[in-house]
Amino acid sequence: MKVLLVNGSPNKNGCTNAALEVIACELNKCGVETEVFWCGNKPVMGCIGCGKCRDSKRCWYDKDTVNAFLEKVESADGFVFGTPIHFAGPSGFIKPFMDRAFCSKSDMYKNKPAATVVSCRRGGATAGFDDLNKYYGISNMPTVPSIYWNQVHGNKPEEVFQDEEGMQTMRRLAQNMAWLLKCIEAGRNAGVSLPCEEPLTRTNFI
Repeated sequence: MKVLLVNGSPNKNGCTNAALEVIACELNKCGVETEVFWCGNKPVMGCIGCGKCRDSKRCWYDKDTVNAFLEKVESADGFVFGTPIHFAGPSGFIKPFMDRAFCSKSDMYKNKPAATVVSCRRGGATAGFDDLNKYYGISNMPTVPSIYWNQVHGNKPEEVFQDEEGMQTMRRLAQNMAWLLKCIEAGRNAGVSLPCEEPLTRTNFI
């Protein structure tokens, strides 16, 4: 079992990474392999909705980190997407990154658990948290909970580690992710079938 943790901060070793490293450490203790993927600090192009990736599962634009991430999706069993909070929302790196990583690619993610982690100095955490959670609900992905909304507070990594409730929330998130992955594996081994899929219906409200 492997969980891919995505660092959507332009600061590779900042507060968001501190939270993800705590989660990764706890997942490793639970016997789950982890990898942290950094979106980078170069501009990430937004999705133009061309649909070319529907069959190839790659984006036509290949000058940022999106396709490098997509190459890792199939081998991952679960995901944690992390972002700093900028103006009460996700960073300008993770948002276009996820738009292109998810657009027309729901089949790559379905039935794989996911979670969001947000890092902020003081406020705006829940708005950014809610924003990223929308990607999982539309992609048939179980969303992993914790004992509080998955947020940490601090202006520096060392301050994040002082956020005792935040650290506990990260550890429980990792434990719940590991538990759910093991439940899915146990169900698969016991012959529990995935839900039947109806043909997709699209309704436009006009």
